[in-house]
Amino acid sequence: VQLQASGGGLVQSGGSLRLSCDASGLTLAKVTIGWFRQAPGKNRERVSCITRRNGNTYYAESVKGRFTISRDNAKDTEYLQMDSLKPEDTAVYYCATADSGYGCNVMTQYEYDYWGQGTLVTVSS
Repeated sequence: VQLQASGGGLVQSGGSLRLSCDASGLTLAKVTIGWFRQAPGKNRERVSCITRRNGNTYYAESVKGRFTISRDNAKDTEYLQMDSLKPEDTAVYYCATADSGYGCNVMTQYEYDYWGQGTLVTVSS
């Protein structure tokens, strides 16, 4: 299984980016997806996730109302739409998958099975 996160880049504060997560050897439509980020010198944190079992989504308070998780069924691709970006959103963003019966809002990052290599998002002020 390989995950690929892409779509990062340099954007000005207030701008938007859409991250994509693609997989080989795995059908994303069948698993829980998590988006995480790690800023320099900080621990990796959960940004958003979607529980495949019931479609419930979770957003960290810091991104709620600005980020949206979605998917393209035809492409089996997951997206993280990021709007109104702030300099504090600067980080390497990762997508991860989990085959779990639990809601993603209660899952820790250690319960995710596969991780993409990360894509860098830089928001300038």
